[in-house]
Amino acid sequence: MTIQVILLPMFAQVALTFLLLFWMTVLRLRAVRVGGVNPQQVALREPAWPPRVLQVGNAFHNQLELPMLFYIVVLLALTTKTLDVILYVLSWMFVASRYVHTYIHVTSNRLDRRTAVFLIGAIALTLMWVIVFGRVMLLSSA
Repeated sequence: MTIQVILLPMFAQVALTFLLLFWMTVLRLRAVRVGGVNPQQVALREPAWPPRVLQVGNAFHNQLELPMLFYIVVLLALTTKTLDVILYVLSWMFVASRYVHTYIHVTSNRLDRRTAVFLIGAIALTLMWVIVFGRVMLLSSA
């Protein structure tokens, strides 16, 4: 696999994060402009935003949490040369779960569905870490 192919899931995750960032920004600016929120009420990150703005904002903030571990494990696997097809498939599984999780979050926001999809991604990411940890430990002891 080429480096571009290996990093494609990571780039897809970054694209999702930026998409949500710009969407949230547009919604926040619009809310301030139309008087839906007083800028002083949100200056210290108080939850005074209208519900839709909070919904998209929360979806954005979710991309700054668990995905950080994803970025680290991909780069660690890449630098330790432990990245293979199994990790590649798990990477796409994680990223796909983040896209579905985000879709649910910004539409119906059904917690039961969101939680199930979140767990799929969390399990894929956990497996990635277990595999990389095991390979690094085995390689370093050999």
